[in-house]
Amino acid sequence: MAGRRRTGHSLVRASLTKRLRIYLLEPLLVRRPRHSVPDAATQIGLSLMYRALARSGASLLSFRDVGFKAYSQADEDGILLYIFSLIGTTNKQCVEIAAGDGTECNTANLIINHRWSGLLFDNNPDLVYRGQRFFRKHPATYPFPPKFVCAWITRDNVNSLIRENGFEGEVDLLSLDVDGVDYWLWDAIDVISPRVVVVEYQDILGPERACTVPYKDDFFARDYPAPQGMLDYAGASLPAFVKLGKVKGYRLVGCNAYGYNAFFIKNGVGEEILCEGAVADCFNHPRAIRRMNERFQAVKDLPWVDV
Repeated sequence: MAGRRRTGHSLVRASLTKRLRIYLLEPLLVRRPRHSVPDAATQIGLSLMYRALARSGASLLSFRDVGFKAYSQADEDGILLYIFSLIGTTNKQCVEIAAGDGTECNTANLIINHRWSGLLFDNNPDLVYRGQRFFRKHPATYPFPPKFVCAWITRDNVNSLIRENGFEGEVDLLSLDVDGVDYWLWDAIDVISPRVVVVEYQDILGPERACTVPYKDDFFARDYPAPQGMLDYAGASLPAFVKLGKVKGYRLVGCNAYGYNAFFIKNGVGEEILCEGAVADCFNHPRAIRRMNERFQAVKDLPWVDV
């Protein structure tokens, strides 16, 4: 509006917003090698900008505005950077169950670019060997690589395995994506108290059903292939995780862009910044809508357990 004076507070917010746009958009305007990832310096700059933006009182960004992929499957790396920029960290410890070979998972970026200490599990010895080798040789992690353990995780051994490998009490992050009895494992975990939890939910179940696969120590999703080999009889619905989270003292704060990884924060941590989100908001991407419409029918009559 012409002639209207801007207050110092609004000028600060405008300056921060402009600089944030530069951080977010400038990399897109420069020709970069394919498959390049945001380096540590760029991510540190973004983190500082997020904190300044929050302190200024400006409107915060949505998860869809901040997501990017460095080592995660989709945009989870950017979302986690944003969350921890706003709520801070305590000990920078993370635990990931079903990390594959560690090169595409939710903790790798924090370990590689932000010097976190990690405990990673997978049940495939070849993947674990590759992951151990990757972190031992990486220039950012070779002095202190994360602990990478080969184990078949059950609700009876999950706590002892975590404790025996040096993690106990409060940690900053737990990531869980076993494509199976994820609900039952989060329910069982009590040896650590994560401030943030990331879980993959079964989006085909939609925003209304609170259900999961039944618990079996040897549950294996590939025993129940859906058409095209999809592993659709696995995991739990988002409403099931939300109900469990409330019991364990966590609130849903959002999901990744495509609507299959959900982020929970412990109650009492950052509630004035990241408030509880709506389940329905995690199902509006065309991918999630298509999967609900096309793939649920193939597994709807299998023995889902209501929770």
